[in-house]
Amino acid sequence: MPDTPAPQAGPLVTGSEIARLAGVTRAAVSNWRRRYDDFPAPVGGGSGSPLFVLAEVQAWLDKQRKGQDVSEDVQLWQALRGAYGDDMLGAIADAARLLADPAADVHGTLPPEAVRMLRAAAEGASAGETANSLAERFTDSVRRAGSDLVTSSRIVRAVRHIVGDVESDAVVFDPACGIGTLLLAIGPEQGLRRCGQEVDARSARFAQLRADLTRGTGVDIVPGDSLRDDQWPDLRADVVVCDPPVADSDWGREELLLDSRWEFGTPSRAEGELAWLQHAYAHTAPGGLVLVVMPASVAYRKAGRRIRAELVRRGVLTQVIALPPGSAASHALPVHLWQLRRPKAPGDEVTSVRMVDLTENDPDGSLEPRPDQTVDVPLIELLDDAVDLTPGRHVVESHRDYVAEYDRLRRELTQVRRLAELLPLLTEGRGSGGPDGPSVSVADLARAGLVEFGDTEPVSVSDQLDTDFLRGFLRSTSNTRRSTSASGTFRFDAKGARIPQMDIAEQRRYGAAFRALQEFEERARRMAELSKEAAALARDGLSSGALTPPPQ
Repeated sequence: MPDTPAPQAGPLVTGSEIARLAGVTRAAVSNWRRRYDDFPAPVGGGSGSPLFVLAEVQAWLDKQRKGQDVSEDVQLWQALRGAYGDDMLGAIADAARLLADPAADVHGTLPPEAVRMLRAAAEGASAGETANSLAERFTDSVRRAGSDLVTSSRIVRAVRHIVGDVESDAVVFDPACGIGTLLLAIGPEQGLRRCGQEVDARSARFAQLRADLTRGTGVDIVPGDSLRDDQWPDLRADVVVCDPPVADSDWGREELLLDSRWEFGTPSRAEGELAWLQHAYAHTAPGGLVLVVMPASVAYRKAGRRIRAELVRRGVLTQVIALPPGSAASHALPVHLWQLRRPKAPGDEVTSVRMVDLTENDPDGSLEPRPDQTVDVPLIELLDDAVDLTPGRHVVESHRDYVAEYDRLRRELTQVRRLAELLPLLTEGRGSGGPDGPSVSVADLARAGLVEFGDTEPVSVSDQLDTDFLRGFLRSTSNTRRSTSASGTFRFDAKGARIPQMDIAEQRRYGAAFRALQEFEERARRMAELSKEAAALARDGLSSGALTPPPQ
C-alpha cells in the first residue's frame, strides 16, 4: 500500500505539480531528483507517484532560482492534497460546500489555509470559477493516474459535437454523471433542465454544488445506484448522455432479471454496458436522443449479439461512431459512441445505421468525417450471425473498389503463374560435390576473412566464395540436421555448418541453381497468397453485388 503522508508535513505535491510550479516538464523534475543530492526527499505516496512537502520544494526552487509565482488555484489544490491525501473527491466536495456557503462549519475537515482561500473566492464573486478549476484539476489528476473515474475532455467534446444544438427548454439526463462534467457540458448554460444520478455520494454532492455555483437553477443531481435504485423512474428526457462504468460485472443482474427496462433483452453479467444503454433509452422521450460511450468490444462480443440485433431490428440504433485512439482518459484503446433515437410513432424508425470510423484521426482534430469514413448500412445487412457493429468493418467494405482490386490481383497472378519455368534444369550428379566429399566449416571461412555475418544470413566478402553457393548449402538437409538437437529443438548455427570445397566456377554454377530455386519458392509463396486473396475478394464481391459474372 502507498505510504500515508505524515500529518505534520503540511501541504504535499506530486512531481507533476512541482513541474507546473517551476514551469518545466515532468522529466525535468525527475532529472533534478537524480542530479541534486539536496532535492527534497519524498515523504509519502507510492514509488510511482511520490509526494513532497510543498514548503521544502518551494525553498529548494528558490535556492536554485527555478521557482515561479504560485497561483492561488495551485496553492488551494496543494493545501487540499496535503490534508486529504488520496481522497480528493472528498476534498473538492467539502471545498464546494464552503464556496456555496462561506459560513458553513468546516471545523475538522478543510485545512485553515484552504478555508481562507475558499472564503476569499466566495466573497470575491469567483466561487463558480474556483469550483470549475477544482473540477479541471481533479480531472487532470485522475487522467494522469490512469483512471476512468471521470469523463475525458475529448469524450465531452465529441458528445457535445454529436448532440449539437439543444432547445433551451429541453430536459437533459445523465444517469452516471460523476462530477457532472458531461451533464453540464450539453446545450446552452441557461434554460435547460438537467437531471443526474451518481452512485458515489461525494461526486454527486460536488456536481450539485458546482452546478449551483455556475448554473444557478435547473440542475438536480441525486446520489444512488441508477440501475438498482433508479431515483428518476418517471423522467423522460429529450437528451440522455452517459459514460457508464466499464466492465462492471456487478451491475445487479440477478436482482433485476425481470426489470421492464430490458425491452431489447436481459444483458448478461459481462454486458453491463448494454444494461446502461437500455436504462438510458428507458428514460428517453419520444423523438429523444440517447448517446452512450461504449468500449469497442461491445460492438462484436458474442454475449451481446441478441440485444444488438434487437436494437437494429427495431430501428432505434441510428449511429455508431468509432472515436480516435486516445479519446478516453486512461488508455489509448478506441471507444465508440452509440446513438439511439426513440421513435415518435410507429413508422418513425430508421432503416439504416450510420457507421462513422474516425480511428485514423487526431483525437484533438476535426470530428467531421470525410466521405470515405462514413457509410449508411441497411438494417438487413447488419442482421447476420455476428451482428458486428464495428464501424471500421463496414466503412472499409463499403468504400472498397472490388473491380479495380480484382483486376489487379488477376494481373499479378498472370505474372507469377508460370512457376515451372523458374525451376532450374538439373541432371543426375555423381555425388562428388555432396556432403560426403571434401568440405570446410563456415567458422573456418569466417576466421580466414572470407565470410561476414550480417543481421540475417552470412555473406561472402571474397571473390573466392560465391554467396548464393554458400547460402544454398547452408540450407541443405545435412546442415539442418546438424542444427537440430537430440530433443528435436532446431537452432540454426551457421558457424557450425559445413560447405563443399569447390573452385569458384563450380560454385557459381551451383549458386545460379540455388538462386533460381530461391526465386521459385518466393514466387510460389506469393502465388498462394494472391490465390487466397483473389478467391476471398471474388466471393465477397459476388455475394454483395459489387461483382457479377459477364453475360453469356
